[in-house]
Amino acid sequence: MKKQVIGIDISKDKLDFCVIDKQSVQMLAKGEVQNNEKAIKKWLGQFEQSTCTFALEHTGHYGAVLCKSLANQNFIFYLVNPLELKKSLGIQRGKSDAKDAYRIAEYGITNKHKLKPYQFPEESLSRLKALITARERYVKMSVQVQNSLKANEILNKSIDVEMLIKEEKKQYQSIKKSIKAIENEMQKIIESDQKLKDNYRKTTSVVGVGPIIALKCIVETENFSKFSEPRKFCCHCGLAPFPYQSGSSIRGKTKTHFLRDKSLKAVLIKGAITAIQHDPQIKTYYNRKIEEGKHHMSVINAVANKLVLRIFAVAKRETPFVKLVA
Repeated sequence: MKKQVIGIDISKDKLDFCVIDKQSVQMLAKGEVQNNEKAIKKWLGQFEQSTCTFALEHTGHYGAVLCKSLANQNFIFYLVNPLELKKSLGIQRGKSDAKDAYRIAEYGITNKHKLKPYQFPEESLSRLKALITARERYVKMSVQVQNSLKANEILNKSIDVEMLIKEEKKQYQSIKKSIKAIENEMQKIIESDQKLKDNYRKTTSVVGVGPIIALKCIVETENFSKFSEPRKFCCHCGLAPFPYQSGSSIRGKTKTHFLRDKSLKAVLIKGAITAIQHDPQIKTYYNRKIEEGKHHMSVINAVANKLVLRIFAVAKRETPFVKLVA
């Protein structure tokens, strides 16, 4: 039978698909199916696992049911970064869901050498990721409420807004309670899985690495299995600087890339600042670089890199981190 690639454009209510021949890149069929478990399961019944490969954009929650159904039926499928797909298509005229499905399938054929079949992380890691995302959202809400509370306390000196202050204090306490409950649930998940527990213990032994940094690193690396080396993870975080030059006329600053995990970089930067205060080796390194004329944030970024290297080092061995003198 002919090898087929099925490109799928995902939206909230429906899935547009396009089936193309892997050799000739000719369209064999197209259509749409409702984005629910029953309809997807029935639709997948017409395809053979041995001859069909699926390619779809990484759209988060909207594609969760489809990914689960594909995995349950042992289909090979690729999750494509939407920005990478857009950049790779070159100049395009017009846009529709059906056309996007064809383009995704075509991308799956032409870029097969760069794609890896998607593997579902363990359920404990998926739960941790959802909880960390929720915690970050609640922390942002907490900051917003605190800022509003401070503003209203100042305003209350001239206008009676006591009712607003009471309501915002209630909101703040409720958000704090929710954050604490989420953190407790994350700790329960860590304690229930021995592999996660071991890596969490070793990671938090690194000076400057607290519970949140450790949890985010474990989740983003899928318990240190997703990235083969720490430098790739540094690139993912936005800690690895890249040159910007061409020929003899363009000589831009060496800088980190704008495509980065901003929340992960932010917590690693905070961890680097803590490490400078409490680790003699890191403190000596920081002072030496500042004396050499390096910019403060450039050195902080380098220290964050060192933290990542230490995190990966302890995760790959059986013993926790040992702090040495300067």
